[in-house]
Amino acid sequence: MSAPVVVGVDGSPAGLEAVAVAAREARMRGTGLRVVHAFFPLMMRAPLDPFSMGPPEDWLRNQAEELVAEAVRHAHEAEPDVGADGEAVRGDTLPVLTEESRGAALAVVGSRGLGAFTGLLLGSTAVQLAAHGHCPVLVVRGAGGPAREDAVVVGVDGSPSGDAAIGFAFAEAALRRTRIVAVHAWSPWKSEVPVPQDPAAPDASGAGDLAADEERLLAEALAGHRERHPDVAVERRVLRRGPREALIEASRGASLVVVGTRGRGGFTGMLLGSVSQALLHHADCPVAVVRAGTDGS
Repeated sequence: MSAPVVVGVDGSPAGLEAVAVAAREARMRGTGLRVVHAFFPLMMRAPLDPFSMGPPEDWLRNQAEELVAEAVRHAHEAEPDVGADGEAVRGDTLPVLTEESRGAALAVVGSRGLGAFTGLLLGSTAVQLAAHGHCPVLVVRGAGGPAREDAVVVGVDGSPSGDAAIGFAFAEAALRRTRIVAVHAWSPWKSEVPVPQDPAAPDASGAGDLAADEERLLAEALAGHRERHPDVAVERRVLRRGPREALIEASRGASLVVVGTRGRGGFTGMLLGSVSQALLHHADCPVAVVRAGTDGS
């Protein structure tokens, strides 16, 4: 069997929602589902039972295994034909899930778990796993998922991780039997094309030439992927506006939005760019974050 879909759970409602989405992803891929819960004695929310027998860690492990068993049952209810198993792993959540992602086709987590601080829109595990995972990471949030069958939106910016995101988005759209909406947002101040400085020149702003160049960038970025997936319909959108705003708006009519970890304008050293972070916090549907070389295409 091919690499499984891995889903991290913590006993929260968001975690169980992630299990259902992960089971669907496994079914579409024809692969198995692996449910993982990381437990660490000092981080467990439940108090030790003074009447329990045996070492405290044994009690904590039993609680963790019960949580995993519940999640596996939830996966079977959501997708009866998917083979699902689970494991409670001792350790901190992020290192455990990062290691699990090495052998996974996709890692899935909820947007906020039990450990998130009140008022935060997104748990730290989701953000950090999106930055450090060794496979594409799907963060379940918003109104997307099994009930929504609209387009897969992908952000296109000409970067290596953006190209990986396009490859993942086309493969996902083919699995879902839906279309792609490819969004490329730009502004003259962030374009790599020089703007004419002579105010007497026609269209001194250079906006017309820039727009044509940005249209060309999008077409070229999609070309090879369209050849590999000729049955996937593609809608192209070139928008003169900020990419964060454009993609958040596009997410309102989507089943999934896909972005790379960092774009052309990202600061050197940042593992997760501002656009992907904004989507993880504000998108209206699940968000897949793809690092260069991890899309499997």
